[in-house]
Amino acid sequence: MHKYLRAIGLSQFDNRKKIQALIRACVLDSSCGSLTTNGEDTMLAVYSKDFADGLGLAICGELDENNSFTYDYYFPYLKSDVVSSTEDITIERHAAKESYAGVCDDLRVGVSLIFYLQNMIDYVRIKNSDKLPIKGTSLCLSALSTEGTIMMPINKNEYQREKIRKKSISRNRLLQAARKGDEEAIESLTLDDMDTYSSISKKIHYEDVFSIVDTYFMPYGVECDQYSVLGEIQECSLIENSMTHEKLYKLTIDCNELIFNVCINKEDVFGEPRVGRRFKGVIWLQGYINFPY
Repeated sequence: MHKYLRAIGLSQFDNRKKIQALIRACVLDSSCGSLTTNGEDTMLAVYSKDFADGLGLAICGELDENNSFTYDYYFPYLKSDVVSSTEDITIERHAAKESYAGVCDDLRVGVSLIFYLQNMIDYVRIKNSDKLPIKGTSLCLSALSTEGTIMMPINKNEYQREKIRKKSISRNRLLQAARKGDEEAIESLTLDDMDTYSSISKKIHYEDVFSIVDTYFMPYGVECDQYSVLGEIQECSLIENSMTHEKLYKLTIDCNELIFNVCINKEDVFGEPRVGRRFKGVIWLQGYINFPY
């Protein structure tokens, strides 16, 4: 059973027999389907079934010459409605199956973003057309979570917010210069990190860490597309799975100026999400690449 089924309101599908019945129903009553060849003689197919707006289950497999579908694997998804990044993206195939991971080096986060690619068929189609590498793409990030905590925001006045914004812009410029080999920018960033470390080390003795750290985005566990995040809630809505009627929270999170959507089962949230509060949890990161056609 996929760990993140409960994140889209399918927590009652807890054994193989129920999941096989769910997969069959989703293929027969799919919301949409996509087809392409893998460059050889195999026809790849993905059938998607929505249970709410942009939220559902994707069934991936192959079609034979008699149009008979053979199921290979499935994954729950949340399609984002916000563009998270316009940086260049690298795509790599997973070793075990016909699925793909994307890597995006976004300066705002400080780590390479590794995500599960949702629109695999689009990428394979472009790859087979010998159009790679392709420029002008944008990335819509989303995430599913099975555990989350709602935290109160750090109290900041307008002057402090403006100061943080200007500092962030200055740091991004230094990071871009450092990427190009600017030694002064590298030295400035190193000194800034040392000052930050020294300041936090002093404050941590008498302040709670979450009153010092506003947001963070860190790799979690051994799977490369899972992260531990803390970010400010910009939008919050309560939605319902049309099949199971389970209640879900769909949140828009601002984490280190990286904006993405998160879906989590209402039963898995400790606290009450509200705009302005912070979401802390472990997420499975997904991405939809918008290719220029």
